[in-house]
Amino acid sequence: TGKIGALATGRRDDLFSAIPETMHPFLQDLLSHAPVLTDGALGTQLLARGLASGECPDSWNLSRPAEVEAVIRSYVDAGSEIVLTNTFRANRIALEGYGLARKIEDLNLAGVEIARRAVAVIAVPATVGAGEVGEADLQQAFAEQGQILVAAGVDGFAIETMSDLEEAKVAVAVLSEKGRPVVASMVFDSGKDKDRTMTGVTPEKAGQELTAAGADVIGANCGRGIAGYIPICQRLRASTERPIWIKPNAGLPEMVEGKVVYRTTPQEFASFVPALLQAGASFIGGCCGTGPEFIRAVDETMRRWRRR
Repeated sequence: TGKIGALATGRRDDLFSAIPETMHPFLQDLLSHAPVLTDGALGTQLLARGLASGECPDSWNLSRPAEVEAVIRSYVDAGSEIVLTNTFRANRIALEGYGLARKIEDLNLAGVEIARRAVAVIAVPATVGAGEVGEADLQQAFAEQGQILVAAGVDGFAIETMSDLEEAKVAVAVLSEKGRPVVASMVFDSGKDKDRTMTGVTPEKAGQELTAAGADVIGANCGRGIAGYIPICQRLRASTERPIWIKPNAGLPEMVEGKVVYRTTPQEFASFVPALLQAGASFIGGCCGTGPEFIRAVDETMRRWRRR
């Protein structure tokens, strides 16, 4: 199946050999040749292509679909086996803030269609994000978007960049009912040691409670560079039997002459991948500041790691 088949070679390490028979078949297929390479950033790549500050990135699914497709296709060409749809803000709660709620179905359908054009039959999990609202409203928002995305043919859901564990658990509970695997990924960038979410949740608590909520994959993304996510990955791995998903930033952003700059190079980023794999990551990609050159560097490192 496309890139999945192309990368399903090499010796499987004992670290990834135990795949429960109860796991969703889609995840079983991916993890049969773990580690799995995901994609890089969408938001910062669209900003580089002209997305205005404060503009809804998801709106480009309708206004500039070729640009969105070009970004996603660049990750597939770089080696990504999983790419995320440009639907992170395409739920009713978030879209109301942009005056786009009436276009919720069109934005989500277009987001899936664009990704499908770029990657053919390769996995297209959809990101889902919502603001601080009541639980009933969150349930309704996640259910509505989830139903649209399932009808569009997504392979799974990635609930990423979450700082509120309770909100993440609501999303997991709702989306788990859609018959697709669910990734739940938190941001750990707060506290004295930068090992907690903004609401004070530790990796151990997140791993345990997201597992109990029904998440198929537990992870961490955004908020910090790749070196800082190695101990986070170890702690998540120790807290759950679920596969671990890690997508760090290209370091922390800096303002240089009015522009946001990330200092980490693709080679520096990739140099930490073996340690991240040893820490227990099954899925690795990049978040803010990473682009196709990062994914290509990670792909090369993962291939060497598999051969060893």
